[in-house]
Amino acid sequence: MSRSAVLGAVVLSLLAVPARAATGEGTDRSAGSPQRTTGTGAAERATGAGTTVRATTARPSGLPAPDTAGLGTVLDKLLTRGAPGALARIDDGTKTYRVTRGVADRTNRTAISTDDRFRIGSVTKSFSAVVLLQLAAEKKLSLDAPVNRYLPGLLPDDRITVRHVLGHRSGLYDFSNDMFASSVSGFEAVRNKVFTYRQLVALSLKKPRTNAPGAAYSYSNTNFVVAGLLIEKLTGKPVRTAYQDRIIGPLKLADTFYVHPDTKIPGRYARGYLTPDTAGARLVDATAQTASWAQSAGALISSAHDLNTFYSALLGGKLLPAAALKEMERFVRVNSTTSYGLGLRRRDLSCGVSVYGHTGAVQGYYTYAFATKDGRRALTALATTSNNGQVLDTLAATLDAAFCGRPKSVRTQGVTHH
Repeated sequence: MSRSAVLGAVVLSLLAVPARAATGEGTDRSAGSPQRTTGTGAAERATGAGTTVRATTARPSGLPAPDTAGLGTVLDKLLTRGAPGALARIDDGTKTYRVTRGVADRTNRTAISTDDRFRIGSVTKSFSAVVLLQLAAEKKLSLDAPVNRYLPGLLPDDRITVRHVLGHRSGLYDFSNDMFASSVSGFEAVRNKVFTYRQLVALSLKKPRTNAPGAAYSYSNTNFVVAGLLIEKLTGKPVRTAYQDRIIGPLKLADTFYVHPDTKIPGRYARGYLTPDTAGARLVDATAQTASWAQSAGALISSAHDLNTFYSALLGGKLLPAAALKEMERFVRVNSTTSYGLGLRRRDLSCGVSVYGHTGAVQGYYTYAFATKDGRRALTALATTSNNGQVLDTLAATLDAAFCGRPKSVRTQGVTHH
């Protein structure tokens, strides 16, 4: 598979599995300085360059302490493999770990911070799924009803249900495969464009479906574009309002925004850099974009703190009734390490621990956001580049460092799975 084809398959749809190795601009590294960990009266102790721990007590039982040194090593490797900046934040009961490397801005060389905001890509899918599951719990939606019951005539097959859409089993072709067959030119063609949801669905429907409804898992951003249409139809409001009223406001997520179609990230943020398909070509600053091609499939902006708060609340039963959360966690095996529920991934780690969350890729950013089953320990890790398989492979190792007490050995090449 060519590198250009890889982006079409991987962007916003990456699994926590190795992806095709990529070449790009050489290392641009500046080790971040230690950050201050905020909190009321929290004692701090430095654990290495760009690493701080708020020293308190207690962590989820049965898990070893996170390996912050190993986590720092993983972030170092991200920089040597092409990411200008990388960060990881672990919230572990009453303890917080912060590790950073590199820069938030390649021009002014500002050190990256775990307080920086960034584009979270497909992690947005968990937010969209939560809204629809809340609506199902309110009896405004049936997961096993055809999408066309709520959006008459939208899809060519009445057998495609809401559950199929949220679990990537609809067979709807992923329009982004063609949109980003060439990473830079594809991105520049849409970075300032504004799409409607129905325009994106129409792009998908130009291609044959990948499978019969319910027959197979096939990751497609089209599914969560349909989810956005469902949210707007059932609530009578834009998805921005649904996110704000149902998740962002109740959880007090001060760094989480849905700004579409605006192109700017509010406040303090890390810039994101797209790796071109041509080896040795300069990184492209992809920070400013409408993300209109993604919308409810991947246009949210957030921070490590807010994503850890979100998944801790979700898995801890604070966003969904128990029955709805159980539906979200009805997982289908994707490969040897990954299963998919309804807008939620389960990743089985080398130490036997399973973690729950999502991965995200949008131009300039790779994100991992996962938590334990009880939500008591959560990790968000970020690399500020995309279209770079070596960085993607390496970022997966943050999970073992955070939840197993050791980083899994980092692979440098692998096979792309969608």
